[in-house]
Amino acid sequence: MAFELPPLPYDYEALQPYMSAETLHYHHDKHHKAYVDNLNKLLPGSGFEGKSLEDIVKASFGKNAGVFNNAAQDFNHIQFWPWMKKGGGGKKVPGSVLALIDRDLGGFDKFRNDFIEAGKTQFGSGWCWLALKNGKLEITKTPNGENPLVQGGWPLLGCDVWEHSYYIDYRNERPKYLEAWFDHLINWGHVEEMFALAPK
Repeated sequence: MAFELPPLPYDYEALQPYMSAETLHYHHDKHHKAYVDNLNKLLPGSGFEGKSLEDIVKASFGKNAGVFNNAAQDFNHIQFWPWMKKGGGGKKVPGSVLALIDRDLGGFDKFRNDFIEAGKTQFGSGWCWLALKNGKLEITKTPNGENPLVQGGWPLLGCDVWEHSYYIDYRNERPKYLEAWFDHLINWGHVEEMFALAPK
């Protein structure tokens, strides 16, 4: 059973001016598609055939770099697209998640600052995350395709800080991208959905 590239949940122009149609065409249609295609090529004979994407990510980590890199990036991007929406961002955080942000992260403003700082300080390619681990929220950053699944956590929100996610629109100004992404694009509804799906 081959993995497939999911369609974007909005038009290519929907996230402008904060993320351009050109970025989405390259990022979704070329980069994400390449991860899916490579994963499908690498799976036969790998011992990971027939597993769910989440299970492949966990089982291949540290054992099969090729499978892991492509599976993890496929998983990350499947969530990344719905983590954004037109008219998103701001403080429209669902109560269930906001209560945990207040309890574990020192309130919304500190959470915003720490999340953006994690993305700014991730050296090279990677991601910054809001994750649930052992019943508590934490902000983390990971290199390349790594994600909270391989750290014993569950991702509630993740921002892609690979250059292909922002270079067309922001050039080398990653902090500007992170601020625009947080303030104008986050789909808090999908954060709530991921919270509901978190392993209990």
